[in-house]
Order: sequence, then C-alpha cells, then structure tokens
Amino acid sequence: MIELTDTNSSQIAAEFVRGRMRAGSPAMGMVMTLIVVVAEDDASAAMDAAREASHEHPARVLGVILGDGRGAPRVDAQVGIGQGWSGETALIRLHGEVTKHPESVVLPLLLPDSPVVVWWPSDHPADPASDPLGRLGQRRITDTAFVSRGKIKALHGQCEAYAPGNTDLAWTRITPWRALLAASLDQHPLKVRRVSVAAERISPSADLLLAWLADRLRVPADRVSSQGPGITEVVMETSEGEIRIARGDGKLAVFSSPGRPDRPVALKRRDLPELLAEELRWSDEDDIYAATTKRLLRLRDGA
Repeated sequence: MIELTDTNSSQIAAEFVRGRMRAGSPAMGMVMTLIVVVAEDDASAAMDAAREASHEHPARVLGVILGDGRGAPRVDAQVGIGQGWSGETALIRLHGEVTKHPESVVLPLLLPDSPVVVWWPSDHPADPASDPLGRLGQRRITDTAFVSRGKIKALHGQCEAYAPGNTDLAWTRITPWRALLAASLDQHPLKVRRVSVAAERISPSADLLLAWLADRLRVPADRVSSQGPGITEVVMETSEGEIRIARGDGKLAVFSSPGRPDRPVALKRRDLPELLAEELRWSDEDDIYAATTKRLLRLRDGA
C-alpha cells in the first residue's frame, strides 16, 4: 500500500496508473466502482469484506472515511493493487472542510462507463439517494442491522426514503429463507391462511420477511419474539396443517410439512462478504424489495 499525505484526486489516480504498470497489467478488467462510506473504527472489517467480494466482482474500491470536519482541509490516502484484491483500492480519509464535499474527491476517481455502487456498512444517511455520495451510484446498499442506534427505526426510515437502486443487507440476509419458503409452496400448493415469523425482537430481516410473506400471500402476518439467533422459525398455516421451518442454532433448519416426515435443511447465517457479493450482482431495481418496503410501512401503521 502506498501512503499519500495531503494529496488530491489527481495524485490518487496517478498512483493507480503507476500501480498497474508495476503489476504489468495496464488493464485490470474491473467491472465497477464500489464506494465504501465507513467510520474509522469499522474501516478494516468493511474493506476486508469488500476485498473478498471483489474476487467475484473485480472493482475499483474506494473506501471513504469522513472526519469530524474540524481542522485544516486535507485528503490522505492509502492506494494499492494486489495483496488479495482483484482490482484497485484506495482508502481515503477526509479532514476539515472537504468532509462536506466528499463527491468532489471521489467523482474524478470513478471508472468511466462502469456501474457505481455505494455501500454504507453501518450508519447511513436518512435518504441515500439524495446523499452527495449516494447520488453517484446506480445502486445504494445500507445495512440497518449494524446501525449504532435504533435498528427498526432505521429500517422504517429506509423504507420511507426508498428510491430505485436502494437496498439493504437486512433484505439480502433472507434470500435463503425466501427461496425455501417459495419451494415449500411449490411442493405443497395449498392455500395459506396465516403466517408467523419468530426472531429476535430487534431484527430488521425478520420484519422484512414478515412483510414479504404478507405482501406475496395476502394473508394476516404475526411477529413473534424469540431468543435468536436471528430468525428462528416461520410457520404457514394451511387447511391441511402447518408448513414450518425452524432454525434454532443459526445453521441447520428442520422443515416440517403436512403428511411428510421432518427433514433437515442447511440454512446457515451468511457472512458479510457473501451478502455483499450477492448485492453486487444486481444492476436493476429490485421490484420485490420495493413492494416489500411499502407493505412493511403499512404493517407498521396497522393498515
């Protein structure tokens, strides 16, 4: 990693070029720019996750750490190629007045004619689509499960501020649950009368799963608190009995259905790099997520 102190976008871009020449690869085959907007304390873990995700999606990864705005304006950066990255990376620290205009530093570093994804690993703006850095991206990824305060309130805020291209990793976490539940109804084409989701009391993913079931099945939906970890059980009531998926340990679930023996199903809680890599595969609006956010707000309001 090359340390650049009191630098600017032009010097960071020049270091990218020098790094490619040193590596003997003027063209890196990168497919996107990933902007990671992160606090100093979370930067290491977030950049590690981005590095692993870049193995599937070669990218120019720009980590942006916004200072507290005090002191003289200054830009510092660590720039590198290789070392486990499939593309290029820069961890950029902004100080002083420049923290109010981060897009002025990041915009010249975007790969031309390539998608831009902005990811907030923890705390995020109230309206990502109108954020100065969020406006640069076609996709904007938040994670309400890791905000410092008020996870459910933060989830409701993201639903209210939804714009095409927005998503949340709380939604990505329930992809295996949604796939298994949809497959269960393919095997048992029964009319569902009611659904319930049991999970930790503060679980944005559980709220989204409940809203998705209510929206897709058009039936009453109940939220039940459990000790976790995460989502522990989903029950769909039918005229012939219950279709139940129970996962008590966060790894292996038991699938129960009318007239058939119980069977184990792998349903492991997934790591952050895997979740991020899944979201980076999307380039268009997620219509199902958009509909789910609207249903969640209606459930919150008792509609």
